[in-house]
Amino acid sequence: MNKESIKSDRPKGEVAVWFSSLGLSLSLILIIGLVSMIFYNGILVFWPDQVVMLEFQKGKGQDVKGSNFIAGEITKQQSKIIKDLNVKLDGLAAQEWQLHVGNKDAYGFSYKFFDMQHLVKESYPQDIILAERNEYGSAIFFAKYLQLKNGDKLNKDDPKFETTLKELTQECKARRKDILQIEKFEIGKINSKIEDIRLEVRALQRKGSNPEIEAKIHSFDAEIKFLQKGYEDLAAKSRVLREKQNENTLHAEIVTGEPMILPVGNIYSFYYPNRLSTVDKISIFTKHFAEFFTEDPREANTEGGIFPAIFGTFVMTLLMSLAVTPFGVVAAIYLREYAKQGFLVRAVRVAVNNLAGVPSIVFGIFGLGFFVYLVGGTLDEIFFSLSLPTPTFGTGGIIWAALTLALMTVPVVIVATEEALSAVSRGMREGSLACGASKWQTIQNIILPASAPGILTGLILAMARGAGEVAPLMLVGVVKLAPELPIDGVAPFVHLERKFMHLGFHIYDLGFQSPDSEAAIPMVFATTFLLIMLVVALNLGAIIIRNRLRKKYQASTF
Repeated sequence: MNKESIKSDRPKGEVAVWFSSLGLSLSLILIIGLVSMIFYNGILVFWPDQVVMLEFQKGKGQDVKGSNFIAGEITKQQSKIIKDLNVKLDGLAAQEWQLHVGNKDAYGFSYKFFDMQHLVKESYPQDIILAERNEYGSAIFFAKYLQLKNGDKLNKDDPKFETTLKELTQECKARRKDILQIEKFEIGKINSKIEDIRLEVRALQRKGSNPEIEAKIHSFDAEIKFLQKGYEDLAAKSRVLREKQNENTLHAEIVTGEPMILPVGNIYSFYYPNRLSTVDKISIFTKHFAEFFTEDPREANTEGGIFPAIFGTFVMTLLMSLAVTPFGVVAAIYLREYAKQGFLVRAVRVAVNNLAGVPSIVFGIFGLGFFVYLVGGTLDEIFFSLSLPTPTFGTGGIIWAALTLALMTVPVVIVATEEALSAVSRGMREGSLACGASKWQTIQNIILPASAPGILTGLILAMARGAGEVAPLMLVGVVKLAPELPIDGVAPFVHLERKFMHLGFHIYDLGFQSPDSEAAIPMVFATTFLLIMLVVALNLGAIIIRNRLRKKYQASTF
């Protein structure tokens, strides 16, 4: 067999297939590499590092508050640009290290680069403590003694020192939860009731004055006084708990020699970073990882958890899916099954396809003008006029964010649904009509079930796009920190008018708006990976449902 015959027997397009396979392989490698990089950099934020103590040459420009000592966690090592070419460098001379030094209240910064050219000594002291605080970020110090509320002093060398400090920290943590329960939930319910009563009183006052109205207003005033008494009792209880948080104090010294006094109630947790075993590090890692999912953010979102952002993203995406699906499916059914095919329908399809390419910020501006100002403002005037000029629905909220993203993603659902409807065989349609079914019965019982997998494909694409959008949300409801969730235990339990937190905006805020951007970098990676996983989880759920429907209706055709 000659070469020409071998060449002629080769299938046409084989080279294109190999190039397509190569492109797919490269794409998968890039995606896996990107996700792995995000995961690696994000997971490091939870792993406890050692704390290094550095001694520099005196007067070489590395001093912090007049001391040539500094301590912190090494966060970056890089080559330093040397301007003086006459300086002979060796070893660490061309390096600079970035340290997380903590103690922002004492230094005025949390991260700083140090020139290792002037390093004298590097050590890892065993008695140095790293404490996570509720305010001012982390603190790195040497403990001196623990001042107890009964007047006793517990020296750092006392065997009971670490155990006692841990017990007091746990007590303060439990007390902090009690304070949150009182101030956020119990007092919040009272404030909500008082506001409702005040609105009812205002409505009665607008009706005029007669004995019956005056009696109702008097009863409302008595109820407000009763609620205010409950508010004062709860506020007093909260003050007592807050005072207890400061009863015990930890006296310490930072590496520059400056004294530090820490109320135990301000210490969220602490550990000796240079004493940790592998098991201890795994335990702290697990604790930090769990807190990241369950706690509220602290310190301008650079510490603590992101539970409100996870919850807000999930609820917003769910509401968006509930809004976009019926509108997109109904529009596609009309265009494919009922509308007379012609110039007008073709023009509508072109417009729908063009809408899919409109920048998302344009939809955000439209949502702000139409949903927030027009629809929300009208609702306020009709149903919440007593609350004006304070808007209820006439301001950003999760319902308007969901509807704006639904409007943005509806072209995707329409196109996917039309393709799914057209894929249903003509024989199934005609068989149904031949059996006496009406057109709507055919659509309802034959066409829609058979096209359900394709419809879900459109929904999956819409969810993937909507969950990651940020620009329109900045105009219609997302905020940096939302103290209240859109769903809680206060009647009516679902508050669609409330602003909310979103993982995408959280990433933007951490990366570009944080007062300490260096501190936020690890949290940016962690939040980014979580957003990817949330989108994957939502899509995976829809894909599983789609595959089950596909198997069901494929089997029913045989």
